[in-house]
Amino acid sequence: MSMSKNVIRSGRITQQSLFRCSISRQRVQRSQERHFSQSRAVAAPVTGASEAEVQAALKYCSNLLLQYDRPSYTLSTFIPRTAQTFYIALRALNVSLSLIPDTTSSHTIGLMRLQFWRDAMAKTLSGSPPKEPIAILLASAISDLTERTQGRARISKGWLNRMINAREQTLTNDPYPDIAALESYAESTYSTLLYLTLSALPMTSVTADHVASHIGKAAGITAVLRGLPLVAFPGASTQRPDQAGTTMAGGAKQGAVMLPLDVMAQAGVKEEEVFRLGSEAPGLRDAVFTVATRASDHLITVQQMLSNIRAGQDAGHEFEHGHEEDHQYDFQSQNETPLQEVNRAFGVFMPAVGTRLWLDRLESHDFDIFQPELLRSDWKLPWKAYMAFTRKTF
Repeated sequence: MSMSKNVIRSGRITQQSLFRCSISRQRVQRSQERHFSQSRAVAAPVTGASEAEVQAALKYCSNLLLQYDRPSYTLSTFIPRTAQTFYIALRALNVSLSLIPDTTSSHTIGLMRLQFWRDAMAKTLSGSPPKEPIAILLASAISDLTERTQGRARISKGWLNRMINAREQTLTNDPYPDIAALESYAESTYSTLLYLTLSALPMTSVTADHVASHIGKAAGITAVLRGLPLVAFPGASTQRPDQAGTTMAGGAKQGAVMLPLDVMAQAGVKEEEVFRLGSEAPGLRDAVFTVATRASDHLITVQQMLSNIRAGQDAGHEFEHGHEEDHQYDFQSQNETPLQEVNRAFGVFMPAVGTRLWLDRLESHDFDIFQPELLRSDWKLPWKAYMAFTRKTF
């Protein structure tokens, strides 16, 4: 595509972002905190797991991230040390869930595997995990969290189940009806990963959750885009350590183009033409651009929110998921300012760095989603993440 078209596209992204920001400034958000339970909970020791088993589980989960989600392994260094074990276990769970479509021979077996993880999480939260490395490590981390907070902090069973339930769609490659459905998938997976990690700090702030929601949506949408070639042409490329969980976009049983149907229709994309022509399919780059713009808009929204917070203002717009069951806040208790909350939680927000780097690379390739370069790791991630963490800005 011509340079002029790139300029027009950049303008489109900027205009959309400015419009979103102008609307968001009209709404006011109060600084709020989720309220710890005042009743002391009974600690849940990990039954039947020795220290050697916990260390073996940690090694297993770390190796799983190194093999299938290296960016998350790299970014683990920015998570506070007390929450790193939980972070590694949670990300390993995410990888295991994403691999189910590729490691099961039928839809029924895939559903059974998902049910196994629902049962395993219920047992893990009760302190009696099954003899499975991820469950053992997660139970150990939760037990440590309970001890550190004297039973006041908790890990949401609802959020864990939401992560698992969202994977049912990937078993059959059901298309996203519209871009809102894709955002909902990202909220149920990547945003929820961040909510759970914040809970393990522990951090119970609506401001932090709000930032995490936008970053998670951007990361989830980007993961679906990044995994599009692997899902469209299963078997053409093996999973690499630098693909950051791209199998989350769908299974490898049958090729599918995992773009929202409304975006495909608007751009004139036909699935059979993508299978036949690849990146030269009519309208494909325009469709990819539209979806990538939505991810970029979420990151720009985060930048505007952080700018407002540092200026002593509110975030600029309300948290649309704040009313949901597991987002419970105490409007009276304010132990930290919103800026202090964001700074303390900043390590959890590091996926925004990798997401922005990948979107920039996609734009540099003129939104050709089939460019092999887009499946490779970005050597700039550690350095860019360090600079972002140090400056507390993206």
